[in-house]
Amino acid sequence: MRGILPIAAEWARAGRPFAMATLVAVSGSAPREVGASLIVSAEGEVFGNVSGGCVEGAVYEQCLQAIRSGAASVETFGYSSAEAFSVGLSCGGVIDVLVRPVLPGSVAARDVLLLAEREAHAMQMTYTLLVEGADVGRGVIDQTAPPSSGAVTITLGSPPRLILVGAVEFAVALSRIAIAAGMRVTVVDPREVFATAARFPGADVVVAWPHRYLESAEVDARTAVCVLTHDPKLDVPALRAALASDAGYVGVMGSRQAHEERLERLAAESAGAGAGSVSGSGAARQPVSAEQLERLRSPIGLDLGGRSPEETALSILAEIVADQHGASGRRLSELSGPVHRPLDARVAS
Repeated sequence: MRGILPIAAEWARAGRPFAMATLVAVSGSAPREVGASLIVSAEGEVFGNVSGGCVEGAVYEQCLQAIRSGAASVETFGYSSAEAFSVGLSCGGVIDVLVRPVLPGSVAARDVLLLAEREAHAMQMTYTLLVEGADVGRGVIDQTAPPSSGAVTITLGSPPRLILVGAVEFAVALSRIAIAAGMRVTVVDPREVFATAARFPGADVVVAWPHRYLESAEVDARTAVCVLTHDPKLDVPALRAALASDAGYVGVMGSRQAHEERLERLAAESAGAGAGSVSGSGAARQPVSAEQLERLRSPIGLDLGGRSPEETALSILAEIVADQHGASGRRLSELSGPVHRPLDARVAS
């Protein structure tokens, strides 16, 4: 849903009637997750999607009907249904799509404006949509009680995070495609001539020593840290801090030889840590454990063969996504079974 919120809010502010279709249930293989949304204006403009493109034509018509009627409904598309076959849903799954009008001055329009505002400030929230009964289509923001069986709760405002250490050209490319993929990106580098908002549009830019930033930043399992500096005085302390954190992914750029040298530096610092040496942040250093080093992805990225900053960025982001989903990163043509892992969910995050 977060992908369409800026446009939806723009339409709501302008008083334009539109409809929003939201994927509210998935069973089996399907290309999108619960919460994926599409909006259609009264003039026929479309943004977003709820599938891989196979049911969008039918959903589009349902949205136009919702604008005309002012009524919400839930439509089911499944591989075994004649309607699903006619619109091309051949992935083997069954999906339910909530289609609801968002008319000027309505509660739904006010919801869209509030959701977009909070999302823009990365404020975590829940949005519960009723999918059964007389109030089908009604939404509740930050509902405290657990949703009923006839409701779907979507978590917003907390996209996966990517921290880029080093404001280098590879970081420019990686920042751009990661933002397009829905990630919140932070670039940290002590060199203010490189760490500028102009070079990294849409990202948070921090001028600071990376290890000091990482030691104080909010880092969790949905955070990826990519060290791209090629500078030992920056990347070794940054890696130490990243590996000591809860980051779900830690990768560092460089050749295999550079990686071996980097491991030697980390080991040397770890040996010195037992003697009570002090890090640049003023805190006592802890040895880098073997378990922590096993988490380190180096050389960073998947083997795609590209060399340009954009191709390299694609390789890195592909590895991050594969790690997040516990996937192999292999060619789909070499695997068997469903393309999309089966999902049975009515709660999205």
